[in-house]
Amino acid sequence: MDSFSTLIRTASHEQHTEAETSTFMGDLLGGRLGVDAYARYTEQLWFVYEALEAGAGRLASDPVAGPFIRPELMRLASLERDLEHLRGAGWRASLSALPATRAYADRVRECAERWPGGYVAHHYTRYLGDLSGGQIIRGRAERAWGFARKGDGVRFYVFEEIANPAAFKREYRRTLDAIRVDDLEKQRVVAECKKAFALNTAVFRALGEEFPLSA
Repeated sequence: MDSFSTLIRTASHEQHTEAETSTFMGDLLGGRLGVDAYARYTEQLWFVYEALEAGAGRLASDPVAGPFIRPELMRLASLERDLEHLRGAGWRASLSALPATRAYADRVRECAERWPGGYVAHHYTRYLGDLSGGQIIRGRAERAWGFARKGDGVRFYVFEEIANPAAFKREYRRTLDAIRVDDLEKQRVVAECKKAFALNTAVFRALGEEFPLSA
């Protein structure tokens, strides 16, 4: 019988692939979009991570979500440094969420407030993605727009407190396998993982409409 972490990965593979192969992300990683598109994407990430991390303290003692709340994963402060570098000191004044981003962040916040298992689904899809595919984005951004290696502009992707990302991801998956929920709740968490990828894809689609290079 497959472990829970394997079940999540295989069940959400299609949605994960759809997110990774979006037109916007393809254009961004292909160097066909300017730094403004990258900055706009970074702004959207801020709303999602604000929702994720605003509820983290309250969930730290929760038996289901608590084991996943790890300070070394927190991204909001790094995102804010990146946005100051990309948009200037007044970045907050011009910050705006796309409707798709607002829907994504609202769902994350709803789970954080009402459903710890659902919060774990969003936690998994975001942070493990940042530790994996996010590193590809960092490398492309450094080359395309001249950011210092692991410096301002790409700090969101730099986990300074995680010395061995591969080992950390293995530990994270073991934590998933030990999650304190029954089989029915596990099915609900898997479904929420699929929803998380779909919400993320909707943000990419909206960004693609704003930066329609491939049209």
